[in-house]
Amino acid sequence: MRFSPLFSLLLFPLLVACSDAPDDETKDAASPPPTTSSEAAASNPVAPQEGELLEESYVFREVWTGDLDVMEERRVIRILTVYSPGRYYMDRSEEKGLVKEVAGLLEKFINKRLQRRNVIVHVVVIPLARSQLIPALLEGRGDLILAGLSITPERQEVVDFSIPATKPLSEILLTGPSAPPLSSIDDLSGQTVYVRHSSSYRESLERLNRRFSEAGRDPVIIEPASELLEDDDLVEMVNSGMLPWAIVDDYKVPLWDDVFEDLVVRDDIVFREGGRIAWAFRKDSPKMEEAINSFLKKNREGTLTGNVLKNRWVKDFDWAANALAHQDFERFSELQPLFRKYGEQYGVDYLLAAAQGYQESRLDPNARSHAGAIGVMQMLPATAKDPNVGIPDIHKTDANIHAGIKYLAYLRDRYYSDPEIDDLNRTLLALATYNAGPRRMINLRNEAKKLGYDPNVWFDNVEMVAAKRVGRETVQYVANIFKYFIAYRMSLQRVEKHEAARERVGI
Repeated sequence: MRFSPLFSLLLFPLLVACSDAPDDETKDAASPPPTTSSEAAASNPVAPQEGELLEESYVFREVWTGDLDVMEERRVIRILTVYSPGRYYMDRSEEKGLVKEVAGLLEKFINKRLQRRNVIVHVVVIPLARSQLIPALLEGRGDLILAGLSITPERQEVVDFSIPATKPLSEILLTGPSAPPLSSIDDLSGQTVYVRHSSSYRESLERLNRRFSEAGRDPVIIEPASELLEDDDLVEMVNSGMLPWAIVDDYKVPLWDDVFEDLVVRDDIVFREGGRIAWAFRKDSPKMEEAINSFLKKNREGTLTGNVLKNRWVKDFDWAANALAHQDFERFSELQPLFRKYGEQYGVDYLLAAAQGYQESRLDPNARSHAGAIGVMQMLPATAKDPNVGIPDIHKTDANIHAGIKYLAYLRDRYYSDPEIDDLNRTLLALATYNAGPRRMINLRNEAKKLGYDPNVWFDNVEMVAAKRVGRETVQYVANIFKYFIAYRMSLQRVEKHEAARERVGI
């Protein structure tokens, strides 16, 4: 999940409702292939002429640097952001989200300044993996970053920033229904907190641990959260009870009002104060700096009502349920031996298969769909009878899980056997195929390659094209499964650590 109301007094935390992570925050597995210097030298692209369509391949693949005057000559300004519902996403061929709206405002602003007749400078949005934002800017694959980047000394060494787009920020704690009581930040001593290793939140926890050490307290146990998860994903997991708490920038909290109703805002538990978010651009770009600062000054006093934006971008999404809720986790525990058995038989991570089962049916063996899909894995009888699966009587839970995992393995091995695809992405692409169909996925991967994305990577690559051509269903399908997978894995890791601790003390 990812969204943000465009309050312009802060133009904005809202424009940029993504996490405050340092430059190296990664979705490494999900980054598009870099363009080499030789490729860039050979391309010498020509900007679209008057009346021509701005072709996607031109925007995504070509490389150039320079100040605003170069962009105006080429008639393209490229905004780099992170793909996520609310901030920037695609629903079939329609671009949506706050960054898209701001791109439109910026386009009007730039063209009004130029006062050219019949010659329009286009402002386009290019979503990338978070780890690729600054590298892409420096390489010349984009011109501006609108992705919630905070101003830090490390970033200022490689990029320049606009005037701050936010008021001073604080990092605070959000808790959910599974959180134990906390009277102060000191009660986090000895507790586990999941954060992305690359995020500024980890640095804040390390500072807290130094204070705990000086006071003779146990440190916070810092566990790495997947770099594929944004703040919104982690907060979504807190709200559902899959995580007890998460650290976030305080400006994001109003964005979740009326969407996640089980969050408790602990603004008395503060990890860092005084942060500022801004837009980033290449160094030595005085024309760009002047234009963007002028734009921010003129636009941040305006306002779009938060409730309207929430209704437009947020409320109708399929937010993940709590796979670790008591009854649901009991079903997982009961079915775990079957998932493990058939996962091992077909070389499928059994937790990913179980997460798929939870997305399909909430692990309910009696589930039936209006289309005739049956059981835990929501298999169609015709699919189960296909020679590539050949599992009869999928009304029985054992056979149903067997058939679902075998079919997933078939899709993985049939369409994603290329050794250049890593194991995780083989399964993620197969999951997308399970939902969208093989023929459609072949077309999506071909288009992703044409646009300069990596056809062998789902998140932030083939996912982008799927959102545009298929709609958000398949994107949310895979994203939810991935979050359930993370939740199952974290839960089992906690159990393993608890049992290991009991063994060490002889219990």
